[in-house]
Amino acid sequence: MATTTQASLTNVQQAFIDANYLAHAEPIEVVAKLGMTRELPANRSNGTVKYKRPTPFAANTTPLAEGVAPTAKAMAYENVDVTIGQYGDVVELTDVVHDISDCPVLKDAGKLCGEQRAETIELVTLGVLRGGTNVAYTNGAARNAVNSVISATKLRGAVQFLMRMRAKRVTQFVKSSAAQQTVNIKPAFIGLGHTDSLADLEQLPNWKSCDQYQGQTELLPGEVGAWGDIRFCLTPLMPKWADGGGAKGTMVSTSGTSADVYPIIVFGDEGWGRTTVGKKAFEKLMVSPPDNISVANPLGQKGTVGWKQYFAAWIANQSWVLRIETAVTAL
Repeated sequence: MATTTQASLTNVQQAFIDANYLAHAEPIEVVAKLGMTRELPANRSNGTVKYKRPTPFAANTTPLAEGVAPTAKAMAYENVDVTIGQYGDVVELTDVVHDISDCPVLKDAGKLCGEQRAETIELVTLGVLRGGTNVAYTNGAARNAVNSVISATKLRGAVQFLMRMRAKRVTQFVKSSAAQQTVNIKPAFIGLGHTDSLADLEQLPNWKSCDQYQGQTELLPGEVGAWGDIRFCLTPLMPKWADGGGAKGTMVSTSGTSADVYPIIVFGDEGWGRTTVGKKAFEKLMVSPPDNISVANPLGQKGTVGWKQYFAAWIANQSWVLRIETAVTAL
């Protein structure tokens, strides 16, 4: 297949398709707007980057001796290795479809590419976060025992853990993916979960829905409410472990025997991040209508719409990310 370009599109046409693409990506993006954003300069790497985090100094509680300097310490760093991946897809259309069909093919292709890109990045990121090393269970000592819903006790334990690990509360998020616009929020830990969990969260004592927040506050993407120091954002894309738990009882179950297990990921500021590359930091939509003539397309019979993006998600500090594995009440 020949390399596609945007040469035969007018600026107005391209702007229209790009806007349509972005508009349909935005509603899907929840988790992708919440982590740290890092940009890898183009042409500076083989696709792998090391992020360095200084190791904190332990407190020195021994008084200094008069006239005696303390023994000097050396700086130490922990490495977080990140490998960038390239993601993308393409759809092909013929000149007949483009010229005769009553469907707005280019517009619809841009819309679907936007939705696909957003969902791809969300799933990649959620997969990384779901693989964190710190885990708690709503009951039992392993995933295959889980068959109870989220509780205030488990959430208190999550906050206690993050505070013990000196995790800081999140204070801002990316409001607009296209412009990378960040806004400040009231400090809080963030809980990520599946939309199936909403009914159980709403049964928690002292649960606050978004319309019960006091004062003006910017809502996070997918935010449904808060409990204590945790603001919850839910997405239907959060992967679950089908039939991964104990006897289902009244819980959601794929097979009807064992409970499905859902992760609720609670994290603090700078607990995880995402990396893109240089000027390709954001999604790139490429459109070549059928009348774009090339050696491989001499009669202008085929066109393409596609997208690609360099991307990686990574956990910066495992101690600032905790996964609670829970069942969900079947409604």
